[in-house]
Amino acid sequence: MLSTIAVGTDGSDSAKQAVAEAIELAKRYDAELVLISAFQDSPATPKDDPDERQWAYSTEAQLQTILSRLENNLQAEGIACRTLFGEGDPAEVLVQLAEDCKADALVIGNKGMRRRMLGSVPNSVTHRAPCSVFVVKTT
Repeated sequence: MLSTIAVGTDGSDSAKQAVAEAIELAKRYDAELVLISAFQDSPATPKDDPDERQWAYSTEAQLQTILSRLENNLQAEGIACRTLFGEGDPAEVLVQLAEDCKADALVIGNKGMRRRMLGSVPNSVTHRAPCSVFVVKTT
């Protein structure tokens, strides 16, 4: 039985397809949906800038906005969900967040799966995830 489904998203078109599949799984199993993502801010991000310019420079702030909007939309549709995100290598962060939320399944898009070089996020996640991984064909 699936009670917690995590889905990796960054707001991209590919990730939106993975989220759509994760929503269907969450509905089917009456499971909680956990939106997970990773960011990597550059050292040049002006952390002390109090105005809107910080948002333009900060991938963390942009990601937070994207995830918050998605979470609000899903909750308005009656889907139990929450968000988790962290800073670092995307594959490592997604695997850690899936473990942290005790996901029974992790849904990710296949973007990057055809690359044969180390570092492909979907490839790394499928080998390291602490749970079942559902790879959505998005490309």
